[in-house]
Parts: sequence; structure tokens; C-alpha cells
Amino acid sequence: MSFRLAAYAVCVENGRVLLARHVSPTGESTWTLPGGRIEHGEDPFDAVIREVAEETGCEAVVERLLGVDSRLVPVGERRVPGPLPHQNVGVFYRVRITGGELRPEPNGPTAESVWTPIPDVAHLRRSSLVDVGLAMVRTVPPTGHVAPVPVGGLIQH
Repeated sequence: MSFRLAAYAVCVENGRVLLARHVSPTGESTWTLPGGRIEHGEDPFDAVIREVAEETGCEAVVERLLGVDSRLVPVGERRVPGPLPHQNVGVFYRVRITGGELRPEPNGPTAESVWTPIPDVAHLRRSSLVDVGLAMVRTVPPTGHVAPVPVGGLIQH
């Protein structure tokens, strides 16, 4: 099984959420939360701030830990094909943008970042991470865990 440990930023302001449009090498476009892989030896807290800066061009501060989510992605549902299932463990933080300007990620897969009205998210082709992060902001679960998000249709792993 492949494994990824990542940190994700949930930035919500005035009824809008900050989303990043990820474009795969095949040209497939999916909306997701700013965030990504935690480097070896890196603290997740530092990783989420770094990822926001790299992907969006914005400076951010962490307001609170929201929770941890573990997703097991079956072989047939992987965005990046592989012979084994994939586990993604995501550390979700509530983050506030403090400066900078939105821009594409230089030499990276994030084509753009935009503030999106939360009701409009349901109509976007998006990663399940978006729904997990919004559920955590909405419910602030005391255990830091939300129910699994069903995938299919516009929601992707």
C-alpha cells in the first residue's frame, strides 16, 4: 500500500472557502484545499503554512487544529494509477490568510486559487478533502474526526 501524510488548510472567510485548482499531468482538473505532503522531519503545523504559500502565493497563520482524516483509496479509484491501494492521512488546520496575492503555483500543479462561495462548492469537481475540511469547520468535532465522505460524481479521491 502507498502512504501519504499531508497537511491541509481550511480557509473560510465571509461565507467563502479558499480552493486550489490542481491540474494533473493528463490535464484533468480538480478543486482541492491548499496543502500537501509533509516533508520528512517537518512539523505538520509548518507544512500547512509552507503549502499555502507555495500553492497560493499567500501568507497564512494557523488558528487551530481541526482534526485528522484517514482515507483508504482503492486501486480502481486512485487518481494516480498504481497497483496497490493508497492511504492518505491528512492533518486539517483552520487557517487565516494574512497577506500576499493569489497566483498560480510556479512550476507546480496548482493552476489557480480562488475564494469560492461555500454553496457553489457542491457544483465543482473536487477532492473529497474539500468536503472533509468543510465538515470539520462546520461541526468542529470534539474527536477531530468526521464521517467518511462518499465519493463519485463530482467528488473524487
